Amino acid sequence: MSIHALPDRRDADPAYTWDLTPLYLDTAAFEADLSAAQKDLPALTGYEGHLADSPDSLYAYLAEKDRQLQRITRLYHYAFQKCDEDTADPDSQALKGRAFRLYMDFESATAYEGPEILSFPEGLLETFFKDAPALKMYRRYLEDITRMKAHTLSHESEQLLSLSMDMSASIQNIFNMFNNADIRFPSITDEKGNTVEITHGRFIALMESRDRNVRKAAFSGLYSAYKAHAHTLAAAYQTNAKKELFYTRARKYASSLEARLDVSDIPVSVYDRLIEAVHRHLPAMYRYVALRKKLLGVDALHMYDIYTPIIPYEYPSFKWDEAQAAVLHGLSPLGEDYVRRLKTGFRDRWIDVYENRGKRGGAYSTCAYGVHPYVLMNFQGKLNDVFTLAHEMGHALHSCFTNETQPFVYSDYSIFVAEIASTCNEALLMESLLSQASDAGRKAYLLNYFLDQFKSTLFRQTMFAEFEKITHEMEARGQALTAKALCQVYHDLNQTYFGPDMVVDEAIDMEWARIPHFYTPFYVYQYATGFSAAIAFSSHILKEGAPAVADYTRFLKSGCRETPIRLLKDCGVDMTTPAPIETALERFEDILSQLEDLLPEARP
Repeated sequence: MSIHALPDRRDADPAYTWDLTPLYLDTAAFEADLSAAQKDLPALTGYEGHLADSPDSLYAYLAEKDRQLQRITRLYHYAFQKCDEDTADPDSQALKGRAFRLYMDFESATAYEGPEILSFPEGLLETFFKDAPALKMYRRYLEDITRMKAHTLSHESEQLLSLSMDMSASIQNIFNMFNNADIRFPSITDEKGNTVEITHGRFIALMESRDRNVRKAAFSGLYSAYKAHAHTLAAAYQTNAKKELFYTRARKYASSLEARLDVSDIPVSVYDRLIEAVHRHLPAMYRYVALRKKLLGVDALHMYDIYTPIIPYEYPSFKWDEAQAAVLHGLSPLGEDYVRRLKTGFRDRWIDVYENRGKRGGAYSTCAYGVHPYVLMNFQGKLNDVFTLAHEMGHALHSCFTNETQPFVYSDYSIFVAEIASTCNEALLMESLLSQASDAGRKAYLLNYFLDQFKSTLFRQTMFAEFEKITHEMEARGQALTAKALCQVYHDLNQTYFGPDMVVDEAIDMEWARIPHFYTPFYVYQYATGFSAAIAFSSHILKEGAPAVADYTRFLKSGCRETPIRLLKDCGVDMTTPAPIETALERFEDILSQLEDLLPEARP
């Protein structure tokens, strides 16, 4: 009989689960608000054809839209968080489905907005801004609509596209259900002789094992489960790429990449320069791979050897309260107000801590305007989990600062800048732990961990980004994205990114099949760009203190009042150039040199 089996949700200790009552007291309150929201939708359609009547009419529509959307997003947050607690629970699935349909109905009810505003006579908006000062709050929002004029269709076409959104989201829902509720992984024997079921939450911990047999078994077990469904998963991936291409061509974009990036006004050159810069620095990655091979003392380095520490130091595991204490200390350079907010989140059950059967894998932060943020984790007590906590609370407090400062219309900050706040927290935590390292072994372990953060965030996410670019271009050319084709692309990229000292095991070719972010195309590159910007912010904070904290806090409060490129440029980080990426990659090489200097056995 297997031990360490996952508990059911109903058996989870409430003290370590998030408290959703600030969103809704119970499902009855949710149902009542959902019903009210459905009844309010016709008020939005009543403005159709009247947005140009007067500035007051336009303002009234925008204010009513914000009021309804704020409630709808709150409904959706409650429903999807309930579903994520146990993705196999049919009642929660139903809640999520109904909330999503309401959002689709909202999109349909407001589909006329863009085309109607774009049909305004030249100069009308400027006249409105002069005649109605209250409308100026929406200037940035309205200017973003007019920027998209070339890609906005007629009212009828926009309404048709909005009606298709529910259907187009189905493929992501199907993948999520498969990946979180249906797929089953085998059990293996760990280094202590225990029988352990492989799960999403346990996989990395197993891959960090110092017992190579455990790592290999976990690696083979996980990917064999995906390979058993390779053709189905390839069909899902291609269907998502086809969906993306449909909207790309409908909106007259040159590529799916351009279509996705243009939502945040990001030039395609930013994406391309990221890949080019990382390729220029791949020799540094090869150098690190060679070091890992040497320190592990293996004749051949395999893909299942890339997570285990290369330093003979057993980093202590963390209890939940110890993890919180480490994060509080690490983020103390951000000031008393920031730390106070962290303590509130820890105390008031913002966080769903431990894994249970059916719970969504991974970790995320989410926030409905007007309610505090929430964080989902699958805490295992590893050092990586402490960094995950710092990461997700970075997102959470970014939302806190933005929501307290910005009106609803500007509260949803761009995903291009979203990863900066989270990764800045990780960098500060790392510097804190390094400063407390009492011996060479722990310091070497942390330097290695820091290198692995660069590897997983800057190099690995860029590899993911290149995989998406290649495969979506294949779809645009009419090439079949079969399991064989996808595996070949992924295999070749692993060879390119890891270099000659890495054995690219056949099993890793299936890794593309387990990446949920691929169902939100061209998202992952922002981890790499955000990481680079975060390294710059954290460095300034530690060197300059209060003035840098004030600048950083202003960044956290900005929401989406500015384009992300302009916002970062105003803060001294110009992502239209390769400089931030180059600087971060140079930091990677510097840390690598520090580790080599600390370990005589690492030198050639």
